[in-house]
Amino acid sequence: MRTVFLGTSEFAAAVLRTLAGSPHRPALVVTRPDRPRGRGRQLASPPVAELARELGIPLDQPASVNDDAAGERIAETDPERVCVCAFGALIKKPLLTRYLLLNVHPSLLPRWRGAAPIERAIMAGDDVTGVSIMRITAGLDSGPVCLVRREPIAPGDSYGSLAERLRRIGGELLVEALDESPPFVEQDERLATYAEKISAADRLLDVTRPARELERAVRALAPHVGAAVELPGGARLGVWEAVAHPAAEGDPGPGELSTTAGAPLLGCTPGTLELVTVQPAGRRAMPGAAYLRGLRG
Repeated sequence: MRTVFLGTSEFAAAVLRTLAGSPHRPALVVTRPDRPRGRGRQLASPPVAELARELGIPLDQPASVNDDAAGERIAETDPERVCVCAFGALIKKPLLTRYLLLNVHPSLLPRWRGAAPIERAIMAGDDVTGVSIMRITAGLDSGPVCLVRREPIAPGDSYGSLAERLRRIGGELLVEALDESPPFVEQDERLATYAEKISAADRLLDVTRPARELERAVRALAPHVGAAVELPGGARLGVWEAVAHPAAEGDPGPGELSTTAGAPLLGCTPGTLELVTVQPAGRRAMPGAAYLRGLRG
């Protein structure tokens, strides 16, 4: 089947690699323009662009996929399906209605529509998530679904470990959808929940919350975003790995950081959060024990 692929992120690049190895190898890949990244703010290509070049697939990086020129470039390939995964920009008419657009969405729709479904599933303590193949419509991830595959969320899963499995599933499920053209089923709007984009507030650990919730937040934001805790005095300490402990006698108060054990213990409400891997401002990530040794000098 002739396809065009729209995507941007590392997740999308993994799906593209699977698609390119199938009989439905894209005739064209469309992604976002290069953008400044890193401390040096050097221009860098999106992961999907880098992979398209590696695979020798024609690439387009329009300022907007909805521009006439971008639409003409897609039309030149005469696709039977346009496949979309983590593209990161709104797709409008006429592209929206000209083709059947298949979207790879990493959640069990209608749960966790929106920008951060993997993070929000971990934060909420969900036991299971998955991947849905849906048809893109004008609504936010509200189009009909043709395939779903469930994936358990393990107690220790981070974004990184869970996303790796969902990427594989997403590629396999997309190829299956192209192979078999299964029927679409409308979503139940009554069950819809929304995965809002991760904000600065989401990254800051709220010590008025239970330790188990903060542990989930740390796992949901590692290794791509990272959480942080505000220390007494206003300094922030990055947190990349943490373990929640139930409340016990002698725990530090909410927001207090105990430095008497082998790793920093952050007081929560209730319980404590053991900061296993941290990152002081302007420094590299380090074990919590090493951070404590530096404090003790």
